[in-house]
Amino acid sequence: MAELTAAQIDNTVLDTLAAPSKTYWGIVGLLGVGVMIGLMCWGYQIVVGIGVGGQNNPVAWGTYLINFVFWVGIAHSGTLISAILYLFRAGWRNPIARAAETMTVFAVCTAGLFPLIHVGRVWVVYYMLPYPNQRTLWPNFQSPLVFDVVAISTYLTVSAMFWYTGMLPDLAIIRDRATGNRKKIFSILCLGWSGRLEQWRHYTRIYLFFAALATPLVISVHSVVSWDFALGVIPGWHSTVFAPYFVAGAIHSGLAMVVTLMIPLRKLFKYEKIITMGVLENVAKTIVFTGLIVGYAYGVEYFLAWYSGNSVEQESFMWRAVGEYKIEFWIMVICNSIVPLLFFIKKIRTSIPWLLIICIMVNIGMWYERFVIIAGSVAHDFIPHAWGYYAPTLTEFGIMLGAFCLFFFLFILFVKHMPSISMTEMKEHLHAGGNDAG
Repeated sequence: MAELTAAQIDNTVLDTLAAPSKTYWGIVGLLGVGVMIGLMCWGYQIVVGIGVGGQNNPVAWGTYLINFVFWVGIAHSGTLISAILYLFRAGWRNPIARAAETMTVFAVCTAGLFPLIHVGRVWVVYYMLPYPNQRTLWPNFQSPLVFDVVAISTYLTVSAMFWYTGMLPDLAIIRDRATGNRKKIFSILCLGWSGRLEQWRHYTRIYLFFAALATPLVISVHSVVSWDFALGVIPGWHSTVFAPYFVAGAIHSGLAMVVTLMIPLRKLFKYEKIITMGVLENVAKTIVFTGLIVGYAYGVEYFLAWYSGNSVEQESFMWRAVGEYKIEFWIMVICNSIVPLLFFIKKIRTSIPWLLIICIMVNIGMWYERFVIIAGSVAHDFIPHAWGYYAPTLTEFGIMLGAFCLFFFLFILFVKHMPSISMTEMKEHLHAGGNDAG
């Protein structure tokens, strides 16, 4: 950071908005094909029925709810990096804050699709919304579906406003350097930003307000998602540890996704002098911290099962480790709690290939964590003759592929057509004389 000037920061970021290459459009096209596969699988499910999925009795919640919880978790790192670290004035967050905020918005949008997919009859999904309807029925406010609607809509609204507010000065910089229709478009997007002192005063206050408002959302939203399970009486779900456990897991997976996105972005857009190794190393250290919390939560779950003296609870947790889902369970434990400890070694956390590999493994482990929690508990609850086994079908895999492709599709479109790094915050940190970003 010390080597860059304000002009160099502007030029580096604005150069990424040049005309896309054939490689870029090839990636966009490939992701678009994945999105179409997902849409076709969803359309097939709507026509034939929800039975094309692997959900059964007793495992009525499958990959749709697993992916919902996974994507809500991914969204939380954006709020952590952009809001909480902003309040603590951690300068190393500045190069990755914009991409993290963008990831938050797109991940929440992706997560919001899965309750619609899960209910099957998507044309009556509006009954989940808490308002009177023509049948004079009110939704059940104790239903997890209503919880999810409230949580997702609140989080998306605040995150989108926080994200867009932070972009206003950067959009004005693009407007000032653009011509033709592009100038007209960015003139509308920047909402008349002129850089007057009064505007900056209001901007800094409202950005701080959004940061303070978004911070409790990190805790509250995923706590609400955890209540989808904790309010049930199923062994393995009915636990007060779920709220902090889910929040820690959400931040853990989100930080890993940030690094997974930042490393290709850093290489593709030549951001090496902005997204320095010091920035990535700080994220890796934070992943170690969250990984230790997640590992501790795994241990606490087993301790509570033992301490409760409930034989059903104890047997359920034992079955997770040695039963039909034992492979998924040990993938979860190893990838989330043991593999991140490699970041204690400086050579590993300062190696780009190792950073990418470990963060991808964490994301895989966090997906399997949601699988073990959701499918594992209902597949093996109180009565042995009601035990079952769940395995996703090709239709579910197709919809999951479409969701992942949609997320990356939206992200890659954004970073090519909008400023993927906050020029304003980078220059503020530069003028403050900070050097902890790298």
